[in-house]
Amino acid sequence: MDYALAIENAPDSIPGGTGILLLHPSIGETDRIDTDFLKTDTDHFLVISTRTTAREVEQKLEHYDVDESNAVVLDTLSVERGYTRRRTDQVHYVSSPDDLDGIVAQTQQFLESHDGKRRVSVDSVTEMAYYADVDGAYEASKQLLELLDEHDAVGLFHLSNEVHDEETIERFRDLFDAVVELDVKGSVTSEF
Repeated sequence: MDYALAIENAPDSIPGGTGILLLHPSIGETDRIDTDFLKTDTDHFLVISTRTTAREVEQKLEHYDVDESNAVVLDTLSVERGYTRRRTDQVHYVSSPDDLDGIVAQTQQFLESHDGKRRVSVDSVTEMAYYADVDGAYEASKQLLELLDEHDAVGLFHLSNEVHDEETIERFRDLFDAVVELDVKGSVTSEF
């Protein structure tokens, strides 16, 4: 199954099972790329948020006119920060961004319980590495990519290229089928 792709300077479509690494500066405006990826040619999508709470993700989706009825949000911050949380069909929680097994298990559950074209956004792998470690974030990303392949879904994984050393960035680059790079001026380049 092919998925349309609404990212500038990238192919018009990608096959199911594709994982895209989004390399961006720390202050990069990734929301536009992320929401265009999620709202194009999709039946259901999962946002794995290690950077913001579910409420902030919902506000972002609303701001960019993304159909929230198709969204499931995995909030990894609220439990650790002691915020009020109410599990619903649309919002799930794990204890913290370093609960990598929980993140992978919730992603598997999402992919198994939803049909059609499914997309996953991981925002961000950098935060997973910060809370756990680089090796853990790498292994979790690898497991998530295997799930995408198994379920014919696609994913977009955020990684800040200012935080990690070149060796770490190259290690993640090699893991992915495609790399989209956003520079500080907002220009987008890609390798597929």
